[in-house]
Amino acid sequence: MTLIIPCVFLFTLYGCQGPVPHDVHSLFIPRFLRSELFGFLAGMGTTFAALPDLIAMLRRRSSAGMNPRMAAIIGTFQILWVYYGLLIISRPVVVWNVIGVLINFLSVGAYVYFSRKEKLLAASRVGS
Repeated sequence: MTLIIPCVFLFTLYGCQGPVPHDVHSLFIPRFLRSELFGFLAGMGTTFAALPDLIAMLRRRSSAGMNPRMAAIIGTFQILWVYYGLLIISRPVVVWNVIGVLINFLSVGAYVYFSRKEKLLAASRVGS
């Protein structure tokens, strides 16, 4: 049974022209390749994954429950993704990672701002 599944898979691929689909122009936006449209959709989902934390922090006006390390790490590596996107000339990779860098570093900035504000408020309460 364990050999049947890989054999069926390989047999299916053998009947194709190749395991890699051919990239064609999109019917919706002819200037884009289909892979770019899928890249934009996939990038949108992963880019905005950090947005709910930023919105929650701005609504609460507090850094409580937030840890800026994850946003800083992701933002730093997204800078590398931007560079990679420029090297391979991929619009989706560049666009979504630039937006992701902004969102993640805004989260870090908001955390620093609110945590300083909370520390000053706590220090003024102790001093009074």
